[in-house]
Amino acid sequence: MHRYAFLALLPAVLAKVPLVARAGVTTTLPASAGATATSAPITVKAGQTYDGKMKNFDRSPRVCAEQTETGEDDAMFILEDGATLSNVIIGPNQAEGVHCRGTCTLINVWFQDVCEDAITLKQSSGTSRIIGGGAFHADDKIVQFNGFGTVEISDFFASDYGKVVRSCGNCKDNGGARHIVIDNVVAVDGGVLCGINTNYGDTCKISNSCQDDGKSCDRFTGNNSGKEPTKIGSGPDGQFCTVTNLSKSC
Repeated sequence: MHRYAFLALLPAVLAKVPLVARAGVTTTLPASAGATATSAPITVKAGQTYDGKMKNFDRSPRVCAEQTETGEDDAMFILEDGATLSNVIIGPNQAEGVHCRGTCTLINVWFQDVCEDAITLKQSSGTSRIIGGGAFHADDKIVQFNGFGTVEISDFFASDYGKVVRSCGNCKDNGGARHIVIDNVVAVDGGVLCGINTNYGDTCKISNSCQDDGKSCDRFTGNNSGKEPTKIGSGPDGQFCTVTNLSKSC
């Protein structure tokens, strides 16, 4: 077939391809192109890009304390405002994965074995993006959203986890809204895709995704006192949690 004739048929061909397959969510940990171990986090300066070239990055000595809260000093990467991290595999010996001090972009970043959290967002406003990549074995959250503004997660894979993303339920500066946008995410053997605080106006919009038990949102009443937040419901409510094309066949 002449290449121009093929191009003319391409839209019709693509229309028959399932969206997840078209987007190409990778569901296995990529092979490492080498290994790097450091005794302190690697900082990516504001506006800069760090390409890990698919190497495995980990902390030595080990700082993971499982679900004990640690902090930024025990992260593998610290991203300043506007920084981008790409093509990285993060090993199991770090504790806090990636900390974003402002808005950040993660592209094809993988977490071999999540310790406390994989990604912590601390932006005061704006939009952070997590594109591609994935995380395995997160006892609790993969993404901890402590700041404000929006996080967009697309083409991401999660396996054996608590929540894919949680809007902080009891941070001391709670009171503003956080917005979560999830598109073309595949999540298996875990809990909900997002947890939000409706009393602060948080929202979660899920589209074209798969969670093998159909678990979409948990809704909470958040606080700023440090107390455990109260769960008030699960699933879409048409206002704070909206869901379009969520499958159980992952």
